[in-house]
Amino acid sequence: MKGFVIRRLVGLFLTLLAASLVVFAVLQILPGDPATLMLDTSARPDTLAALRKQLGLDQPAWWRYLLWIGGLLRGDFGVSYTYSVPVSELIAQRVQVTVPLAIMSICLSTSIAIPVGVLAAARRGRAADAAVMGVAQFGVALPNFWLGILLILVFAVAYPVLPAGGFAGWEKGFWPAFRCLILPAFALALPQAAILSRVTRSAVLETLGQDYVRTAHAKGLSGIAALWRHAVPNALIPVVTIIGLQFSFLLAGTVIIENVFTLPGLGRLVFQAIAQRDLIVVQDLVVLLAGSVILVNFLVDLAYLGLDPRISREGAR
Repeated sequence: MKGFVIRRLVGLFLTLLAASLVVFAVLQILPGDPATLMLDTSARPDTLAALRKQLGLDQPAWWRYLLWIGGLLRGDFGVSYTYSVPVSELIAQRVQVTVPLAIMSICLSTSIAIPVGVLAAARRGRAADAAVMGVAQFGVALPNFWLGILLILVFAVAYPVLPAGGFAGWEKGFWPAFRCLILPAFALALPQAAILSRVTRSAVLETLGQDYVRTAHAKGLSGIAALWRHAVPNALIPVVTIIGLQFSFLLAGTVIIENVFTLPGLGRLVFQAIAQRDLIVVQDLVVLLAGSVILVNFLVDLAYLGLDPRISREGAR
């Protein structure tokens, strides 16, 4: 097990390093100059040169990359060109929205998808299976931003029981802030639940055909007991894989939903930083989001060890 974890940690570090190189290189070749955007095109050349020197843009690209990576390793994310405040402060403010939203969405998605997927597998070929899979197919094709607009029209305009957008802030209390995240969480969770329910159904159907399930039936175990005691636990590895991928997507892919609901999260900050050509904010956020995706995948790999100890033994061999 120790060797398995060490190999995964080394792979995590190398992947994150490669991601930082790609992000930095791509942002360097984009057209536009942060100093020009900040001062406008009518600024004097000497003023532009002074600002570029202040921002460190007059240094070679390789040296700026080393300075940036060194700062990240020390916990120094630099200072935003646009807001003139440390990027770490911006991230600390916005992560209070994005992380709770992602956690709410994945909890909703999982709590809906796993029971629905198991039900469809247990009723394979029947009306319940056809209905569940039909709804799931519709959910897979449903864009989350369109669903978000529809939820606003129904639950904030026609029946105003929830806010249409904005964020009250956790300092105003748990419930006012939580209410602001309910509609965005459902808009993110329902399409993901449709995907996860189909994966759960396929995984459970595969395990239902295994010998140990037939043996459980032969020993007198009821169909429901054999399903939940033997089939479902052994079908969890592909389900956990998809949950990990979905959580990574929810962390890194909230740009559209946060703009639909005007939430001050990381996704909206990325959008604003790109529009304002705030390179240091874009670099830090993209690497942070890439690191969160890599970390979630690492945690999923560790979860495999608990779900199937054979993985650790195979890795040791």
